[in-house]
Amino acid sequence: MKLDSQPLTGQETTTSVFWETADNTQTSLISVSVTPEPDENCPSRDKTPWGIFATTFVTIFLAEIGDKTQLSTLLMSAESHSPWMVFIGSAIALLSTSLLGVLVGTWMATKLSPRTINKAAGLMLLFISLMLFWDIS
Repeated sequence: MKLDSQPLTGQETTTSVFWETADNTQTSLISVSVTPEPDENCPSRDKTPWGIFATTFVTIFLAEIGDKTQLSTLLMSAESHSPWMVFIGSAIALLSTSLLGVLVGTWMATKLSPRTINKAAGLMLLFISLMLFWDIS
C-alpha cells in the first residue's frame, strides 16, 4: 500500500491511497481532495491592510510605553533643550530598526517554517528573561 499526496492548486491538496501488486501495477483504493479552511488564529490571513496596520500599531505602541528607549528619549530631550531634534533622531532610529526587523522577518519567513520561528522566538525570550533574572540577583 502506498500513500501519495500532491498539491492541486495553491490551496487544494489531493491524497490518494494505492495498492501495489507484485507486477508493480497500482490500483487506486481511495482519492480525497481537501481544501483547507482558513485558520482564524493566524494573524496574517484574511485581514485587510488597515487591520494589519492597526494590530501592528497597537502592539508596538503598548510594548514601547515606558521602555528604556522612551525613557532615554525623555532624558535626552530634557538635557538637550532641543526636543524636536531628539524627536527626529529617535523617530529615524526607530524607523530604521523597524525596517531591519521587517526585512529580516520577511527573509526568515521564506527560509523557515512558522513553527521553527515561534520556537526560536520563545527560546530567545526565555534566554533574555533568565539573563535579566540573574542580573537582578
